Parts: sequence; C-alpha cells; structure tokens
Amino acid sequence: MSENKDPHVADQTARVEGVKFVYDFTEGNKDLKDLLGGKGANLAEMTNLGLPVPPGFTITTEACKVYLDSGEEPAALRDEVSAHLDALEQRMGKKLGQADDPLLVSVRSGAKFSMPGMMDTVLNIGLSDKSVKGLAAQAGDDRFAWDSYRRLIQMFGKTVLGVDGDLFEDALEAAKSAKKVTVDTELEAADLKKLVTTFKKIVKAEAGRDFPQDPREQMDLAIHAVFDSWNTDRAKLYRRQERIPGDLGTAVNVCSMVFGNLGPDSGTGVAFTRDPASGHQGVYGDYLQNAQGEDVVAGIRNTVPLAELESIDKKSYDQLMRIMETLENHYKDLCDIEFTIERGQLWMLQTRVGKRTAGAAFRIATQLVDQGLIDEAEALQRVTGAQLAQLMFPRFDEDAKVAQVGRGIAASPGAAVGKAVFDSYTAVKWSRSGEKVILVRRETNPDDLDGMIAAEGILTSRGGKTSHAAVVARGMGKTCVCGAEELEVDTKRRRMTVPGGHVVEEGDLISIDGSSGKVYLGEVPVVPSPVVEYFEGRMHAGAQDADELVEAVHRIMAFADRKRRLRVRANADNAEDAMRARRFGAQGIGLCRTEHMFLGDRRELVERLILADTEAEREESLKALLPLQKQDFVELFSAMDGLPVTIRLLDPPLHEFLPDITELSVRVALAESRQEPHENELRLLQAVHRLHEQNPMLGLRGVRLGLVIPGLFTMQVRAIAEAAAERKAAKGDPRAEIMIPLVGTVQELEIVREEADQVVAEVEAATGTSLKLAIGTMIELPRAALTAGQIAEAAEFFSFGTNDLTQTVWGFSRDDVEASFFTAYLEKGIFGVSPFETIDKDGVGSLVKLAVEAGRATRPDLKLGVCGEHGGDPESVHFFHEVGLDYVSCSPFRIPVARLEAGRAASQSAGSDHR
Repeated sequence: MSENKDPHVADQTARVEGVKFVYDFTEGNKDLKDLLGGKGANLAEMTNLGLPVPPGFTITTEACKVYLDSGEEPAALRDEVSAHLDALEQRMGKKLGQADDPLLVSVRSGAKFSMPGMMDTVLNIGLSDKSVKGLAAQAGDDRFAWDSYRRLIQMFGKTVLGVDGDLFEDALEAAKSAKKVTVDTELEAADLKKLVTTFKKIVKAEAGRDFPQDPREQMDLAIHAVFDSWNTDRAKLYRRQERIPGDLGTAVNVCSMVFGNLGPDSGTGVAFTRDPASGHQGVYGDYLQNAQGEDVVAGIRNTVPLAELESIDKKSYDQLMRIMETLENHYKDLCDIEFTIERGQLWMLQTRVGKRTAGAAFRIATQLVDQGLIDEAEALQRVTGAQLAQLMFPRFDEDAKVAQVGRGIAASPGAAVGKAVFDSYTAVKWSRSGEKVILVRRETNPDDLDGMIAAEGILTSRGGKTSHAAVVARGMGKTCVCGAEELEVDTKRRRMTVPGGHVVEEGDLISIDGSSGKVYLGEVPVVPSPVVEYFEGRMHAGAQDADELVEAVHRIMAFADRKRRLRVRANADNAEDAMRARRFGAQGIGLCRTEHMFLGDRRELVERLILADTEAEREESLKALLPLQKQDFVELFSAMDGLPVTIRLLDPPLHEFLPDITELSVRVALAESRQEPHENELRLLQAVHRLHEQNPMLGLRGVRLGLVIPGLFTMQVRAIAEAAAERKAAKGDPRAEIMIPLVGTVQELEIVREEADQVVAEVEAATGTSLKLAIGTMIELPRAALTAGQIAEAAEFFSFGTNDLTQTVWGFSRDDVEASFFTAYLEKGIFGVSPFETIDKDGVGSLVKLAVEAGRATRPDLKLGVCGEHGGDPESVHFFHEVGLDYVSCSPFRIPVARLEAGRAASQSAGSDHR
C-alpha cells in the first residue's frame, strides 16, 4: 500500500500505540465479543473449557477499525501477527507453507454479532505449487491435497482478488462434465490437478497477477480482505436489516487447519443443541463426509442428518453429544456448533448462541426456566416483540384443496405466497412494484441477500437447516423451505420443474410453508394463528389440548405482565375495537380519535357545521351531532368499563371534512355549461376556496378548529359528560379523560379547559352525578414540548403524539416523504430505520424527555403516556420505559407486543440496576 500522509491518520496511529491487537485463543473469553468478535471470543471460551479447538489467534476489531479508517493496518500489527504465528508454528511443529509438511491456516471473519455468510473466509492458506506436494506426501493422499489447493485458489481468487466466482464454478462444472460425474468428490487427483492449472489461469486473466506462492503474502492479503468485507454492499445491507451498528468492525481469526476432506473417515458438520426451527430437544444438524466446512453452509451438496453420524463414526458422535451438552449448560442457551472430523479426530471450529425461529425462541426460553438454567427475567431477554408479532401472522389452512408439488426441509416457519422469481434482481424489482414474490434458487449465497429481504419467502432445491438460506432466513424471520430435491430449478431459463413434469415459469404463483416444508402450486388460503386465537380467548393455555407454542407464549406473557411497570392501552375508536383490545390485554384506551366517528354517514353534518354562515345553522348542526356522539361514548365506556378512556377532541386536517375542490369545481362548471341550477354548489365552492389550505396538516385543525368554530368542542365535552353520567346511573364505572389536540401554548388549553369545566358542571347539576373527568393535552408540537412546564399548569395528563411530533421536528410530511425519498435515505444509511417506525431518540426523544421532566417539575402527579404508533414499536417501548412514561397506547393487534416489550424493558432495567 502507498504511504498515507494524512495527519489525521498519523494522530490515530499514535493513539493506538501500545494497544494489543492480537490475542491467542488461550487468552480471551466469551465476554470479549466487542474486542475479539463473537467467533474469536467463543473459540477462546471453548479453549478455556478444554474442548478440542485447533490452535490459533484472533486479530481484534480495534485493528480492523484502524485499517478501515486509515486504509492501512496499525504499525504494530505485522510484528504482533508474526510473533503469534511463530508461537503457532512452534506448537504445531511445522511452518506456514513449508514444502515438506506445511502448516496451513484458515483466515475467517468474526464480528460481535453473527452475520452469517456476509463477510469473507479463506481456507487452506499456505498451499502453493511446492507445498501441495508436501501436503500430499504427509497425508498420503494426492486427491486430498489437490482438492485443498483448488479450493484455496477458488476462495482466494473470489474473496481477495475480486475474480467472478462463476468463472471458477463453470470450470468445476466443466471438469465434472468431462469426467461424466455429478459431484466434485468423484473427481480424481489428476482431474483436480488440471483444475488447479485452470483456476490459476483464471486468476491471471481476471486479476492481472499470478496466484501468490508466498504463504505469508497469502495470509496478509486474506486478513486485509476480511477487514474490507466489513464494508461490502451485502454486509451493509445485512447490518441495516438487522440494525447492527456500522462502526463495530470485524475481528479476524487465524486458525490452524484441520481437514474434513481427507476421505470417508473425515467430514464436517453443523450441529444445534436444540432444533432451531421448533425448539425441541434432540439431535439436530447436518453432516457431510469428505468435505470442508464451506460445503455445508453453501448448500452445494446435500448433507445427511446429524443423527447418521452415529453409524458413520460412533466415537466422534458420542464425543460431540457430550460437548454439545457441555456447551448448552455453559451458555445456558441453544448453541450453534461447527465441527470437523479429521480421520476420526473431532475438532470444534465455532460455537455461538444460535439463531432460532420465533416459535423456537418462546419454547426454548420456557424449557430453560423449567431446567433451572435461567430465571423468568432472563427468559424475557431471550424473546422479542418482533418474534411475537411473527407468531401472530396467519398460517396456511391445512384442509385447503391445493396441489402440493414438493416438500423440503422446514427451515424457517411461516406461510408465504408469491410469484416465483429466480434471481435477486427480479425479486427486488418486482417487490418495489408491489408484487409479492418467492425467491427460488438451487441454493442461495451472500450475494442474494437483497432478494431474500425483498421476498415473502425463500425456496431452494439444495441445502439443509444449516445452509446459508436457512440461517439467514431464520435470522430475518423470513419463511424458508430448503433442500426440496424433487424440484428441478433452472435459474438460467427462469423456471422450475416439479414432479409429474409440470413447469413453474417465472411469475407463476406458488405457496411455501416453512413450518412443514411443503410447496404448493397457486395460492393457499390462510387461517388465524393459534397465538391470536389464544389472545382473543378462543384457545386456553393450560387446557389438555392446548398448543405447545400457545402454552409457551402464555407463560412468557405472564412473566412480562408481572415484571412490567408501563401499562398498555389501545388506540380504539369504537366499541368493537375496544372489546378486542381488552381481550388482547389492553388496560384502557389511550387514544379515541373522534374524527373517525364523523366519517361516512355523519360527514355531511360536520361539513355543514364547518361551512355554516349563521349561528342558527351552526347550532342546528351541533344539535344533530350531540346525541350521535353521546351514544358513541356510551358504547365505548361500556366496553371499557372500569378502565380509563382517553378521548381526543376533533382533530382532522380540515380538508378531510370538505368536498374535494377539483371535483366541486368540475361540478359547478358542468352545471353552468348546461345552464342547470347550481346555487348550492357555487356557495359551497366559494366556502371551500375560502377555507382551502396549502398545508392542511399545519393548518386549521385540533385546538385551533375548536377555538374558531364556537360550540364544537363544548358539544363533544357535553356528549362525553352525559354519556359518563348515563353509565354511572346504570351502575357502570366510566373513567373518561378528555384530551385537547395540537396545543402549542398554555393559553389555548386554558380557554378550552374553562369552557369544558363549565359544561361538565352543567351536566353534573342536571343529572345529580359527580363526574371526575381528567382534562389533558397531546404534546405533538415542538413548542408544546419546550413549554411543557407551563402547559402542565392547566393539564392533568400529557399524551405524546409522536407521529405529528416526528413530522414537525423533522419537517417531514409523512404521506409524502415515505414514498419519495425514505428508501434512498435508508439505503444510504442516513436512517437505520424510519423515524416514523422507531422513535428518533436524539431528536424527537430528546423533546419527549425534556417535556417529561418539565411537566413533572410543575405537576409531580402528571400522568404521562404516548399514543402514536411508536407505542407498539419494541425499541420505542424501551425508550418510553426509560424516560418514565406511565403507559403506551397502540393499535389492538400490537398490544401483546407492547406488553411483552414493557416487561422486557423493566427486566432489563432491573438487571442493569442490580449490576
């Protein structure tokens, strides 16, 4: 590399002098993931446990950060690597790449958070034209040596030198075709030797240089390639999808090679201590004889179930079972393990807490509680609201008469329907056009990530539960069926042939069931999830025939409800929604949007009220609206008897209740051209022109509308008070809270409150009923948040309207920006996630926190809640817990998610305080 003269780089290099950049596997532990990455930390932990781990060392994430920031590795890194390499050579009794008996190493990535397949790995570093002969002699197997060498050139060429991987694959296919064989294990040493020559020619032609013969050059270039792979497009995309910070960097693990491709007494595999798809205990995983590790996860050869290892190599199988039990008890969780058997010797290459499906997460959490490995608080940290939401999606109707055309491995559950597409580009393109698609491949690789994200589900004809498609799909919560061998996938002709000869062309509708592995032609109808049926009271946990998953969800929700401090309310505008919300566990209504009550048949009454020219016309409209509003509230209070109901007074952007100006203009013009009577339409058009706004969201709405149109808010307050009095007379327990929207200054609230108090007093006097109606406001404008201390003098509660607060803080019109430039902002990394989906803690969140502190300084008993859609977002719920809100409110379907996350937030907070 050229010398970098940037003074900033020099300063940075100076700051890291004296820092240790390389750790032997004997030096670390599982708690050093920030420094050693997940793979390195866990290799060190397994070494500490005395498990059979090949010797090696880890280059830290700090070294990666310096390299990525400066373009050069830290000055001390080369010497540290040399010192650790010398120690490794002494321990192994051989030198890297020596001619007679070479030490070979793998160079593998390993970030703090698992990013399966997203970054780079190179195996067999140290092989060259000379050392390959020494490896062959040492192993007594020419085929093994030349197979290892061709793998190195192929991986190194693609990963380090940027050569198109398809060129190597095409050459490999040509070699198999010439030999008339179907799998690479049937190629002999002479065939592989020729393939090495072909591969080296490809490297020379495509990379403009020879494949390096110096083993140290190979290792150094591979280390740099792993560092660089942190910032590949696919790695960035995966981090955005999984919300992994982009500044963590990756560690690099240099590990002495052990070989699974030494013959039938060797092999490689991936194992899980429990089934990652269901959570059930047993023997789960894949094994592949005479193969290296990449063959398993790449899905290019179909594996055998791990249980078959017992008959292939019982000694290694029994040892693996003991190690798996040790690791699960040590990590107290499902462990994902990579291993290699080299001529009967078992080696552990990796372990990590395994990715799992949503259903497995809930089952495993309760199983571990029952085994005494974790407590309830820890169980809550093992599941997420996003996983619970997945479990609430519909599933296929098993009784539907739809043609099943295949069955593969149930890799990641769910019911996915879409048009078959055969490459990632098409999946993304069609998805952006609004089409639902299923990505169909022989096997996926990391370059397919954007298509996997865009698709409803993934179907492959090769691979197992540990293939790339399966692991990534489970991590994303995406439906996936793998290894459907009876399906013949032809990606070049964009078609799939199913048993019986039927051809599925690109664009044909298919359905895949990630819970059973079944593949169907056409669209399969769906039925409600049993988890939703449980929440709605149609399935009872604890019953003899209760679904095992429902039982696990029931227990976790009980843990959450016991732990949480935040109460959870619903956004509901009618009795039907309110009753459903109550079944889902709502503890009241946090937002009743009264404008929704005036749509449909009542819209004309509101239109007449807004356009009224005289007081008499206005009074007539209000008189007609009052009984309708009262009945709305009677039904709502009845459905939520004994629980708080926060009613927001009318808050529509004005245009929602006025005729469309263009349509009205056309009607008037047509009437004039036909010389038809149109006095009413003309009068209406003039009024609409008078009230027309360029930006209705920032115009005459909320409290402003209540102040400009006399009697509007007092009519609503009267309806609330009379409904509450009626319910009290019927021995009910109405708990109404009146919320004034879009307040920007305390004076607005004071005027409305004075009128409301007078109306409530009149109803109390007329009915002889004592009504305790709390009056508060929405905090949805920056000025309201900044003057919250003043506003709290006139408000008994605040409810943060974070949808509007986000719009006004950012200067965004939500309806416009999400469709116009949000996609670009997400792709460029300006947003990790839409601020309308998860609260912007730095901007909007800071205003919320400020308003909480100022409001409670004025009124210590001020009740605080949130009623924007952020109230049901898992990450936002944790923020609202931290800043001290009393409740969150969200749509009925999201109530279970909010309950769970509120419990997780409280549990997490208690754990932090304890530590």
